[in-house]
Amino acid sequence: MARKNQKAPWEPEEEYILVSKSEMKRDMDALQKLGEELVELKPSVLAKFPISEELLDAIKDAQRFKNEARRRQLQYIGKVMRQEDPEPIQAALDKIRNKHSQNTAVLHKLETLRERIVEQGDSAIDDVVALYPDADRQRLRQLARMATKEKQANKPPKAYREIFQILKQLNDDAVSDSIENELKQ
Repeated sequence: MARKNQKAPWEPEEEYILVSKSEMKRDMDALQKLGEELVELKPSVLAKFPISEELLDAIKDAQRFKNEARRRQLQYIGKVMRQEDPEPIQAALDKIRNKHSQNTAVLHKLETLRERIVEQGDSAIDDVVALYPDADRQRLRQLARMATKEKQANKPPKAYREIFQILKQLNDDAVSDSIENELKQ
């Protein structure tokens, strides 16, 4: 009889976690899909990812290939991905997707602000100046009047577009200023 602290010779030393073949295939497919998403990225963005040289070379090759060669290369990328830790890669990819979503949300916000400036005039301009102290109140008023006139005369919305460009520039300046302030602290 074996002692309490010792295992019998026929007992396994470690417990094995059994994974079904289907689950393994799902995991491999997920890695291949992740690899496909990496192939769609630009090389400048891809360089920032935490991936091995072998995977980077495979991705660059896949970007050059077409049709059947590309499909085979994507399978190879899936195979190479099994050697990589997918979590940091997925996190970086999610960060890029989120950044795109944030940019889209900011642009929608600026479009709404532009609409308010054209429709409400001075009250909306006051809000813009409160939000962006560097805003040129006089120029915004002038453009708002011009945009209204263009709309009534069915002319191309030149001033309307210029308001958006000014708002976009103000927003970009505010973001860069906040980043600089964070770096100083």
